[in-house]
Amino acid sequence: MFPDGWPGAGLLLLRGAAGVVLLVQGVGYFLEKGELGLVGLAVASVMSLVGLLLLVGFLTRLVGALAVVACVGSAFSWFPGFKVGPLVTLPTAALSAVIAAAVVCLGPGAFSIDARLFGRREIVISPSSSEE
Repeated sequence: MFPDGWPGAGLLLLRGAAGVVLLVQGVGYFLEKGELGLVGLAVASVMSLVGLLLLVGFLTRLVGALAVVACVGSAFSWFPGFKVGPLVTLPTAALSAVIAAAVVCLGPGAFSIDARLFGRREIVISPSSSEE
């Protein structure tokens, strides 16, 4: 489902909101003064990559599901104790998880790489000849 027009623009805004939050959170982890460690480096890398992929709309449903896990993980402090970025507060993390879940349910929209790769196709059915 790749709606265009106003619905497509709305999906672009949803993807952009979730993507920017995760990208800023991931970059914030990299810029934090403390030692990241292996787990912290993996979390920061995944969050940055998920945010970037949401922004461009590539593998949107899969990446959106990862975004939900990342936001819920930040909300419940499943990840190492970082004190930087927008997902530090519970309401922001919960809202970001809801936005990412909406993207998973609604799809990427027409303004995405997914729409270019897997989008609408015109199927031409040739007329059948009646040979009886």
